[in-house]
Amino acid sequence: MGKYFGTDGFRGEANITLTADHAYRIGRFLGWYFTDKAQRKCKVVIGKDTRRSSYMFEYALVAGLTASGADAYLLHVTTTPSVSYVTRTEDFDCGIMISASHNPFYDNGIKLLNSNGEKMEEETLLKVEDYLDGITGEVPYAEKENIGTTVDYAAGRNRYVGYLISLATRSYAGKKVGLDCANGSAWTIAKSVFDALGAKTYVINNEPNGLNINTDCGSTHIEGLQKYVVENGLDVGFAFDGDADRCLCVDEKGNLVDGDAIMYIYGRYLKERGKLLGNKVVTTVMSNFGLYKAFDALGIEYEKTAVGDKYVYENMIQNGYRIGGEQSGHIIFKKYATTGDGILTAIKMMEVMLEKKAALSELTAPFKVFPQVLENIRVVDKNAVQQDKEIQAHVADIAAELGEDGRILVRESGTEPLIRVMVEAGELDDCRKYVKRVIDLIKQKGYEQK
Repeated sequence: MGKYFGTDGFRGEANITLTADHAYRIGRFLGWYFTDKAQRKCKVVIGKDTRRSSYMFEYALVAGLTASGADAYLLHVTTTPSVSYVTRTEDFDCGIMISASHNPFYDNGIKLLNSNGEKMEEETLLKVEDYLDGITGEVPYAEKENIGTTVDYAAGRNRYVGYLISLATRSYAGKKVGLDCANGSAWTIAKSVFDALGAKTYVINNEPNGLNINTDCGSTHIEGLQKYVVENGLDVGFAFDGDADRCLCVDEKGNLVDGDAIMYIYGRYLKERGKLLGNKVVTTVMSNFGLYKAFDALGIEYEKTAVGDKYVYENMIQNGYRIGGEQSGHIIFKKYATTGDGILTAIKMMEVMLEKKAALSELTAPFKVFPQVLENIRVVDKNAVQQDKEIQAHVADIAAELGEDGRILVRESGTEPLIRVMVEAGELDDCRKYVKRVIDLIKQKGYEQK
């Protein structure tokens, strides 16, 4: 990771650690860089989520891009995967998504995509960072007819909606489906897709006001959808995050079906049909022990990457695997997308339910989750915590105590000043006990951010 760009873009609190000037200068550099690289006026497509600052960053990016000679195409409020889709299918040099994903409204982020709709290469990101820091000097302004233009490109978003609809294998007629749009990007898209496929669609948290994105709703607060599904007798529920690249599910009984369970369901579905390429599913180190035991029982193999859908996708591309993802709900279906896509994930879960004529609770029944506790602590220096010898020794002692019946993982967030402490064990009380021991030590050593 670089100085500004983490595993999921340049993210920070709006106008504090990520400012309008940052956005303008990112636009200035990208407009010049891709125009110079292609030796023609470059095309950049931009999407944004519903947080108030997204409009500010959009206008700043557009000013920078057009000042450097690029043409900026605006999808307006849309999802991250839609920007990826439009970028790779409509000959754009670069895609930009303005979103801080599942973070609170006062945060925001700038995600850069290459012409294939994939996360931008590290080499290019480092060049952007050098420009932000003044290392590479100023880039020239475009003049006269070379100044860029801005294009309203809502049509691109509509084509993405059509693409999603085309992926369904059966009608959803007779199915009662709940959607939690997190007051975010999915609010203009998800219901349109499910209505078009014939579902009786029930939607909550689809009234964004710029300040309520992810607030007590969406994939980070699944309890609202769980209650809603049960109270309304729905067949299934799907919850998205702020930019809709994540999806968590709720079965007809109100139980959570997380990213691990989704990978289990679809991995098994592909294997049964002889379509699980390489006989492998790509997971991250955060996936539950139970997932690996369930895969072992099915004879399905697996990879474990660092946390971040970026690393999952890289592994899939290198080895030709078809499905991978994270427990948090970032699921990548490589045949259909180059990034996690929450609405696509919901469509794929509907496919398995309809093709197998089974309720979601039946599909997850063989998958037994190990008790797991994950706690985050906000710290002043993530690297210092990770390199602290006493903390390392303490974690090693806990790992030895857990043995083969559990595990401990202490890692830093790629997008926030957080250390994440996760323990899995046979008993929930043991998980809590070991997590508390590590968190208490971090606090005692003065690393906690007050």
